[in-house]
Amino acid sequence: MPGPKTFSLLALGSSFLFNAFVPAALAVPFVHTSSGDELSLAEQPIPAEKKPAEHDEADYVFLNGAICTMDPARRWCQALAIKGNHIVSVGTNEQISSWSGGGTKRIDLQGRMVLPSFHDTHVHLAEGGVELGQLNLEGCADISQVKQRLKTYAEKNPHAKWILGGNWALTLFPDANPKKETLDEVVPDRPVFLISNDGHSAWANSRAIEISGVTAKTADPALGRIERDAKTGEPSGAFREAAADLIRRKSPRVTEAQMLEGVRKAVKYANSFGITHVTEANTGEDILKAYRKLADANELSIKVRAALETDPEGSVKQVNRAIALRNKYEGGRLKVAEAKFFADGVVETHTASLLTPYLDKKDVTGISNWTDEKFSQLVSAFEKAGFQIHIHAIGDKAVRQALNSIESSRRTNGDLDLRPHIAHLQLVDRADMPRFQKLGVTATFQALWAYRDVFVKDLTVPVLGEERTNSMYPINSLLRLGTVLSAGSDWTVSSLNPLDAIEVAVTRKGLAERPEDNKDEPLNLDERVNLMDFLAAYTIGGAYCDHTEKQSGSLEAGKAADLIVLDKNLFDVPSTDIHKVKVMQTMLDGVFVFDRENRSAKTNTDGF
Repeated sequence: MPGPKTFSLLALGSSFLFNAFVPAALAVPFVHTSSGDELSLAEQPIPAEKKPAEHDEADYVFLNGAICTMDPARRWCQALAIKGNHIVSVGTNEQISSWSGGGTKRIDLQGRMVLPSFHDTHVHLAEGGVELGQLNLEGCADISQVKQRLKTYAEKNPHAKWILGGNWALTLFPDANPKKETLDEVVPDRPVFLISNDGHSAWANSRAIEISGVTAKTADPALGRIERDAKTGEPSGAFREAAADLIRRKSPRVTEAQMLEGVRKAVKYANSFGITHVTEANTGEDILKAYRKLADANELSIKVRAALETDPEGSVKQVNRAIALRNKYEGGRLKVAEAKFFADGVVETHTASLLTPYLDKKDVTGISNWTDEKFSQLVSAFEKAGFQIHIHAIGDKAVRQALNSIESSRRTNGDLDLRPHIAHLQLVDRADMPRFQKLGVTATFQALWAYRDVFVKDLTVPVLGEERTNSMYPINSLLRLGTVLSAGSDWTVSSLNPLDAIEVAVTRKGLAERPEDNKDEPLNLDERVNLMDFLAAYTIGGAYCDHTEKQSGSLEAGKAADLIVLDKNLFDVPSTDIHKVKVMQTMLDGVFVFDRENRSAKTNTDGF
């Protein structure tokens, strides 16, 4: 593998210096490979793609900027012009000024950085929006803070029949195992049901367990586990994976009004971080209905690609239901285009599916949610129906099973250019890494997880050991093998802000504001990537994953005017300060949907 090359990007009178590790040539048109040693934009300016016709003027011209186009050559420019929904030209100030007329809005960027807007290809936006109105335990550092926040919420919501919410951290409890008595001390008379911040565990008080009818005699569901008192066998308060449904089925359903308001809030929140395209990672009809209502009301300031939930215990007939949902709800900015498979659980609760046993439980390799035969059958059936496959896979066995199911579909259906993607990829066996590029599978990473936080040190290392822990999230290994990368937040599991994840992808360390997460060495520096590579994952890589690379993901003439303005140039700040950079403006289809300095930015809801 060739070593790193250094490119000096000269534009706007300043130098942008970054290291570009040149991987093997990738089988997609937007990935930059170069054999040159230097690329100077002062010597190789971008020619204006189009000259304005007489009396033809742009709606906007952006001048005096550091515009990182993310085009195939990763070129920079000073200025760009927008007319209607599209970029009409990029180039120098002089070139773009010719597009300015009496009705043109001229924006002096004053050196600020411009990027294509971000694509989050794995996020639970709707559920996150709903959670904004529930009990939120994010950031609680100890049990006393959990109790205080629960007490305050219960007092402010005396008429709530159930207390719902979550985002509690597994690290707060020995063996990641919370007890019902902790909740009983604060709220003994009403049911409390709280989902963990990784979404794979639930915590219930005695009242919720009683209402749900779960006792010592209740068997564990096939794809889940009830944590129990060692002496009595009674539920102790924690429910893993599918076992959480034993409580959830008795709790109140989210109303249409709550879902609609949650989605509305979450979309605006995403816009504030520069996100204009999302893949809703596990979508039911209630979520589709909310998005469609916003779209019909011209309020949807984001483009949504919905991944429909699948059922390991259901038959192939679920494909027909997915087709019906697609026909009913798809339109405009809502695409109903993916099928979501959960291959396994998570490492810390021993539910991720591993090729070799857990270190602390020698006879346990986790839970595989699908049989090999059923997995391959359903993947093939969904692809035949035109759905892109989207798979949650944490453990290395789950990743292999996911790849096997996609390979089986290839043999049955051929390559339909549906671009399946696998999310999370905490552990990937070396033998399986070349298969991503060979099968055309996109690797969708949540890079914010790729550092040694308290979670990893207290819960992951004891069950995986140091060697496997150090191999986690092999972003650079897959990139060098020609894998297309996209990026997702998995919000509300972790921060929605792409710049947080981009920083960790570059440093493999935690954010500076959390010194407790930075006491140890970075998590395998061999797997860090350079800044340009992970910007690509969040822009043109994400656009490729969601099949919009011809319309979005880079700033080129003819493409949609989807862009963001940052207050600082990411290439000028220390890598440990990337997360401190602020999105100042977000534009979608030529209309500002977020403006930090003018919160009254309008929305525009033209279709794809």
